[in-house]
Amino acid sequence: MNQHWFVTGTDTGIGKTFASTALLHALRARGLRAVGMKPVASGCDSTPAGWRNEDALALQAASEPRPAYGDVNPFALPAATAPQLAAREAGVVVSLPPLLSAHARLAANADVTVVEGVGGWAAPLADGLDQCELVRALDASVVLVVGLRLGCLSHARLTTRAIEADGCRLVGWIGNRVDPAFDRLDDYLDLLRDALPVPCLGVLPHDPRGDAVAASRSLRLPGA
Repeated sequence: MNQHWFVTGTDTGIGKTFASTALLHALRARGLRAVGMKPVASGCDSTPAGWRNEDALALQAASEPRPAYGDVNPFALPAATAPQLAAREAGVVVSLPPLLSAHARLAANADVTVVEGVGGWAAPLADGLDQCELVRALDASVVLVVGLRLGCLSHARLTTRAIEADGCRLVGWIGNRVDPAFDRLDDYLDLLRDALPVPCLGVLPHDPRGDAVAASRSLRLPGA
């Protein structure tokens, strides 16, 4: 088994990292070697070991075997803004070949790689580099995280259409309760299940602690 999954979202701040780490734990619970990757991360802290991103560190910690940080996050950009702007400010040129090389090193020691994208699907990784280009180069399957809040139905449908239009393979979606007070949640979940062409892989609870191990128990894996 050697699979590559790419986790995208209906927007930024809707729980891609929470979903990605939960997927890693779900895979590991089934005895698989599962490794996470955050190819480009903006909003990094300076440490004695270099620039580090909170989301990338969470993916690294949830991985088994534990990969090198430089492979998990090849481009760690200081400014907490769009990757294009962060790269310009840092004087860094983000390109596809280093991302593919880092991913190849991760995949060599894993049954499944879980690659977390940036923002929503249409947010570029860099000037002239869309996320779909990385997905196609990896031949990865896409998992969509839907932030469950007002407007999610439109966002999910639009994102699904964009993924398919870009020639990528969507295999499932995960609902994330980003708004604990969201009214008529069950009704919206029914609408999403009817509207989206792929199965729901689970609904993550609203959890400020971000307990990905507990959340992993509510997930089923694509194709399972």
